[in-house]
Amino acid sequence: MTTKQFEISVQNKPGEVARLAEILAKNAVNVRGISTDLGGPKSIIRIITDDEASARSILKANGIENQERDVLVIALSDRPGELAKMTRKLAKAGINIESLFILGGGAQEVHLAVGVDQREKAQNLLQK
Repeated sequence: MTTKQFEISVQNKPGEVARLAEILAKNAVNVRGISTDLGGPKSIIRIITDDEASARSILKANGIENQERDVLVIALSDRPGELAKMTRKLAKAGINIESLFILGGGAQEVHLAVGVDQREKAQNLLQK
């Protein structure tokens, strides 16, 4: 399965994550996954929401520039070594992982958002 990931460049200062979360919350858009990289030269917040169209519209209406990318949503068994197997499989196929974070999970599995440089190839490989 694929979904949209919104990548938002922000200033590296207190309140940027709160500002984005509040804008989405005020518009009843739920954040399903979030990843931040705020300490480097380019500060980025990556989010996945429950309503891509609304998120896109809200970000635009608030003047928040972003980039969208399709990411894979992968379910893995929740046990040691599963992440290693999946990432090694991608590496052996020459597929570069560009972003990865946990969306959540349950007692038996965990769901990951995985951005790669060859999405279709990765999706076909991981479905086997």
